[in-house]
Amino acid sequence: MASLARKLDIIDTRPAFTQADADALNARFAGVDAQTMLSTLFAEGLLGRVAVVSSFGTESAVLLDLVAKADPTVPVIFVDTLKMFPETLAYRDTLVQQLGLRSSWSVEPEPTVIAAKDEKGLRWSYDPDGCCEIRKVEPLKRAKQGLDSWISGRKAFQSSTRQNIARFEIEDGRLKINPLGDWVKADLEAYFAAHDLPRHPLEADGYLSVGCQPCTSKVMPGEDPRAGRWRGWEKVECGIHVAEKPGEEPVF
Repeated sequence: MASLARKLDIIDTRPAFTQADADALNARFAGVDAQTMLSTLFAEGLLGRVAVVSSFGTESAVLLDLVAKADPTVPVIFVDTLKMFPETLAYRDTLVQQLGLRSSWSVEPEPTVIAAKDEKGLRWSYDPDGCCEIRKVEPLKRAKQGLDSWISGRKAFQSSTRQNIARFEIEDGRLKINPLGDWVKADLEAYFAAHDLPRHPLEADGYLSVGCQPCTSKVMPGEDPRAGRWRGWEKVECGIHVAEKPGEEPVF
């Protein structure tokens, strides 16, 4: 992870964004299309040290294409939990090459943590929250050290927990940007078609939201697009979109 920090030229001291900053940006870019907004943000350097966090899932190509067209040098961070579908890893490589993304990095769980907390690799089967914590949340937390802001691909329509997403939010003192927060499925489909973007190899088989292989299943007709994630558990988020509470301890 230290090598990633060096590649991004990250330092640990940074001024924190405030809610007033987020409010001002929400007001300035209200009604502005996502492509124009991203191009302006990057050109004017409004985000400080910024990176895109991408799962390289079924809808990821849209945001990555928008970012690549605005500034292909913006770093893209992928959290490889070491339990990803091979198809997702191949799709990542395809998108990076086809879209011309120049700074794509992967971050993985700490081997010592996995050895101590998930030696048999089965934690997902009895403690999915704890598994997400050590394989996704903690690695991404390390990856974001020193960043002033980060860009997310969340959309309000994906689940009930993602309603009313603002374009600009404050999370742990960083600015979080959701360029596609108000997009609906039809918008994404139209963008895929207009720009001839490749689809995730598993989508045609009914995997509408793709995460780790053990915790992802096909979505049945009429189900929530994320119904195939952690099926059978009262869990709808991996934890990376949940703000850390002061003094909160990791779920190990």
